[in-house]
Parts: sequence; structure tokens; C-alpha cells
Amino acid sequence: MISIVGIGPTKDDMTIRALATIKKAEVVIGYKHYIQLIEDLLEGKEIIKKGMGQELLRAEIAIQKSQQGKKVAIISSGDPGIFGMANVFFHLIGKYSDIQVEVVPGVSAVNHASSLLGAPLHDFAVISLSDILTPLEEIKNKIKYAIKGNLIIALYNPRSKKRTEPFYQAQKIFSKYLNPNTPVGIVQSTTSGPETKIIPLKNLKEDMVNMSTILIVGNTTTYVEEGYMITPRGYALPKSIHPLSQEFFENFLTGERILGPNKDCEYYPCHAHPQNCTFCYCPFYPCGDRSTGGKWIKDKGVWSCQDCDWIHQDENVNCIMKKLPNILESVQDLKNKKRELLKLRRECLLKINKQSNE
Repeated sequence: MISIVGIGPTKDDMTIRALATIKKAEVVIGYKHYIQLIEDLLEGKEIIKKGMGQELLRAEIAIQKSQQGKKVAIISSGDPGIFGMANVFFHLIGKYSDIQVEVVPGVSAVNHASSLLGAPLHDFAVISLSDILTPLEEIKNKIKYAIKGNLIIALYNPRSKKRTEPFYQAQKIFSKYLNPNTPVGIVQSTTSGPETKIIPLKNLKEDMVNMSTILIVGNTTTYVEEGYMITPRGYALPKSIHPLSQEFFENFLTGERILGPNKDCEYYPCHAHPQNCTFCYCPFYPCGDRSTGGKWIKDKGVWSCQDCDWIHQDENVNCIMKKLPNILESVQDLKNKKRELLKLRRECLLKINKQSNE
């Protein structure tokens, strides 16, 4: 039996199944640095160390040892199915007969990095910037379309001493399509443990990354709060309908609407001139989405819209009005159809951002 084992980013992050598999193995094969990470688990076993770039040789040796009746473990850092030994091994699966193989998953580098940064992942793409085996143009296209799909992007192998062009090209694409304040999480592996920082995209420099770095680039809704990188999923937060909001939407549903600026209002502009006053009260309140400027008033349980003028911008109002009448049939729908309303908000948020980046 050949087991392709993910040992995680550190020994402390290994799964119970990975530990048990290594314990049963008679032969352990791996890159020498990975062997060193778990050396205390390998007493009494045959250990075969190979350098970087000898992945196919490791797979071939594993097959040979297995054919001799040995229980073999090929180890990969992180998860072996993500830029690891699983893909290498299965390139050879059709070359031999009667091979028994299992893949033992591990904690991937992107999962580990995400856990250190907070909760940056929603729908996401994992892309390697190594152009050793992949054409640079293909890498650029993957990044471009991941951004257009509003995916969080995790970058592996961002830069080495000799391989700098892919990172340079990635930066150009990010600068073209993303807001310069988009949060970027940087997780650097060091001998003393991981080091993390969160910076705006505009501050990302090439000397901040190397082959031991994972970058997580946020999308249009990602924000930073209390030192954590967060990408909201859009959960509907329970909240009663305020009496003034009740009154406003009762009038709104009967056609008593003020479209555009309401300069006769004593509070105009409550945000910034010029502002669209179609929605004096937001139909999405509380959205719980910090990315547009709203925030919790700490320890009060109140969501403040003071710093959010998103609902007062013409293009957003126009987008909302195309579908809101089909959702909001009564004032109680502000509560009963909150998920549908938040999906509409997200649709308009992404649509406007996409148009501004084209």
C-alpha cells in the first residue's frame, strides 16, 4: 500500500489519520525539509530523502518499495492534492499494474493562512504563481477571471529570487481590476513560526513575499476589523422594523416616493452632496457588511450607517429599483424576505464594482 500523506503546514496541525498512517508505514519518502519536520515520528523506519525537483523520482521509488511488499508513505506539506505529491503520483498510475494507493488529506497552506488572518475566505481560487510548468499567460488569465468572478484569491509560490515576473504581472492585474484598498493577507513561514500581516493592496511590495509566503487577496466585500481580515457571506441579521422605517416603507409602497435628492429635507445632505434620497431608510438594514462603511456601535447591539452612503448613490438606487418591487410587497417583507433583499444588495454591489473596473 502506498499512502500519500498531507502532514499539514506544521507538525502540530497534522490530522489524526495522517499520524496513524505514518505510524504504520515502514518506508517514509519525502523532501528532506518535510522529513525534518516529523523526524521524531520516524524512528525505526526506512527514510528516503530527496531534493526539490525530484518529485517523480520519489513516486517511482515509492512504487518500487510497495512492490517489495512494504507499507510506504510519501509525505507532502499541507494537503497532497494541492500542488503536492498526489498529482505527481497519479501521473504514473497508468504505468504500473496492481498499485494500491490512498490519499490522506492534510490541512492546506491556504486553510492554515486563513485561520491566522481571521475569516477571509468565501468562494475562492487557489493559484500558483510558479511558471516552471505553467505558461505565464495561463496564470495571468486565471487571476484575471478569478477577479472578474469576485473570488478571493490565494496565491502559492508567489516569488523566488530568480522567478519574479509572475508576481510582477499579478500585481499589474490586481492594480487594474481591484480597489487599491482591497485587503491583502500575508502569511510568511519562518523558523520561529508563521508571521502575518494585513495590508491594503496598494502597499503590497515584492520584497514582502517569497516561496514561503501565502498571499490571500480579498474581493469587493472583504474588510478589516479588529485586526482580522473578513469576507462576509451575507447572513440575515434579525432586527425589528423601526417605527420610522415602517412609516417610510408604507408610504414607499403606495407610491409616495421622492426620487433623487430631497433638498427640502432639513437633514439634507445627511451624508454628502449630491446624494440620492430615494431610500431615506435602507431596505437592507442591518446589512452587517462593513465593506461599505457601516459598523457596529460596540456593546450596544446597534448597526450604524453613519459612514455608509452606498444606498444614496444613483447607480446603486437604479440597480435596486429594477428588482425591489418584485421582492418588497409589504413592509413585513423587510423581515420575511431579508435573505432575498441581501442577495439583491450583493448583486448590485458587485455589478457596480464590475462596471467601474471595466
